[in-house]
Amino acid sequence: MGIGEVTVEFASELAPFVAAGLRGGVSRVRVDGVSSVGHVVESLGVPLTEVGALLVNAEAVGPAYVPVDGDSLVVRAVMRPQPMPEPMRFLLDIHLGTLARRLRLLGIDAAYENPDIGDAALAARSAAERRILLSRDRGLLRRREIYAGAYVYSHQPAEQLDDVLSRFTPGLAPWTRCTTCNGLLREADKTAMRGRLPDQTEQTYDTFAQCVDCGQTYWKGAHHARLDAIVAHAQRKFGT
Repeated sequence: MGIGEVTVEFASELAPFVAAGLRGGVSRVRVDGVSSVGHVVESLGVPLTEVGALLVNAEAVGPAYVPVDGDSLVVRAVMRPQPMPEPMRFLLDIHLGTLARRLRLLGIDAAYENPDIGDAALAARSAAERRILLSRDRGLLRRREIYAGAYVYSHQPAEQLDDVLSRFTPGLAPWTRCTTCNGLLREADKTAMRGRLPDQTEQTYDTFAQCVDCGQTYWKGAHHARLDAIVAHAQRKFGT
């Protein structure tokens, strides 16, 4: 087994993942001559979902490359926007419920697991349904079986939404998905809604939509202005 030392330089965007001593410059790291560069990067705290180009001695390599003594490694951040095949679909873990609802508000296919089904089941669903797994759990994003993944950097839902939209630029189709279950909405006739709505709602509103999956009914109620502001912001920044 060969043992040596390489130099590593991380992109500034990856600073939240690495120890303070590895930020903002070139650092020296021990290697064993067996572990891949992907393993080395993850062992230093960075999920490969957040990594763009890997350069060894100024040449692009894949994560399977095994670094040797004297190599110079540069780790770049993932490209933004990040190209992904269509249709673009997402899967969110239990900690991102508000983000899931906001994605659905914009018409984006966003599955959400609540209650927690565990990392293995989340990864399996990501792979089976070809969904991009969104999480703040670095360990979950390191699971090899996931289809694709992305770390959600902020704790704030508004910042989380901007982060996801800027990274993946999915098409927006506001007011077309159920924020409760992710099903598609269809226009609902007011007459058909009679008896299912609170009296005041039935008397005040004329336009309704209903989820084809769970039957949830929607109308432009008291919270509409707040939701409309979220939609308007997303459309202004990230397209229609």
